[in-house]
Amino acid sequence: MSPTALAFDEAITPELVSLRRQLHQAPEVSGEEAETAARISAYVGSLKPDTLLTALGGHGVAAVFDSGAPGPSVLFRCELDGLPIHDIGDVDWRSCTAGKGHLCGHDGHMAIIAGLAGAMAARRPVRGRVIVLFQPAEETGAGAAAVIADPAFKTIEPDYAFALHNLPGVPLGAVGIRAGAFNFASEGLSIRLEGKTAHASQPEAGLSPAAAMCELIAGLPALPARIGMAPEDALVTLVHARLGEAAFGIAPGEADVWATLRSVNNDLQERLMASARALAAEVAARHGLELALATRDGFHACHNDAEATALVERAFTAERVAVHRVDAPFRWSEDFGLFGSVTKSALFVLGAGVDHPRLHNPDYDFPDVLIGQGVRLFERVARDLCG
Repeated sequence: MSPTALAFDEAITPELVSLRRQLHQAPEVSGEEAETAARISAYVGSLKPDTLLTALGGHGVAAVFDSGAPGPSVLFRCELDGLPIHDIGDVDWRSCTAGKGHLCGHDGHMAIIAGLAGAMAARRPVRGRVIVLFQPAEETGAGAAAVIADPAFKTIEPDYAFALHNLPGVPLGAVGIRAGAFNFASEGLSIRLEGKTAHASQPEAGLSPAAAMCELIAGLPALPARIGMAPEDALVTLVHARLGEAAFGIAPGEADVWATLRSVNNDLQERLMASARALAAEVAARHGLELALATRDGFHACHNDAEATALVERAFTAERVAVHRVDAPFRWSEDFGLFGSVTKSALFVLGAGVDHPRLHNPDYDFPDVLIGQGVRLFERVARDLCG
């Protein structure tokens, strides 16, 4: 493959670093990204895209760079939201909002996609159109569904969709991808057991959920093996449990157990969730307890299309980047997975450094040096498809 000339200019990296740090200082959590969206809209709007969509699926922003000639529609997506975690980073651009921080790198991902928009503005695609999407509510798994369900999405529905996620623990700047399963599906399940309180001196006068709660705490993590799922394909993680009130005079009457269920694909995930619900119902009924179930933070599995993956791998080769081998899908989840249901999609990882603070750590900060590399990789893909 002959190298494709790129429009991205390394001289604009300081501008993107500045944008990234401004975003880092003003994080907003899922569903509350109004100011972040306004800042992004102003930046991308100044590049004079052919179309600028706002309020997409909530606070989503999309800009279209259209050649006016027949060709594919190619979407590049990043995330707008931060996390409800206090930022303790020792940097001048630390979060100014108590209890909230860009501790997953979405600020860096936004800077990369903004840089790609700048490259498309500097030299429009020759055929088809390039779409940059800043998606809301990634951290809760609600954003992709809201964007795709928005009637305006039909006007930008792509033939291909691409995304990246930085990944600490991988050498700085190394990239990794694999076709097929790439990220697990996941969903949170909350189980509430209700009996009847009593005086602690007469527990027999009430109905305690303690024994049932203990059964679920032991049974849920063992559930994948119990129903015949391999350990590399599914897991259940207990994340919260509460029994009654913190009072020595009261025998408890209610309990809560929360768990996150993860599977390598959506079919296994449905089966695992159904089995967890059935286990909770069986335990509650046997102990004579009322049961209430709820789910939240549901993520589809990310499955990389073979053709889209090959296009990303060509960009790796053209940019001569170090490749980190990905032998198995990642157990963490990403809200990009749902895009695979409407188009050919691929997600890859970009190493943030072997010893870098991990994602969601309170001292995590996106490595600015990755911004230029991320722009160049995405632009390679865009130029290969759209010229």
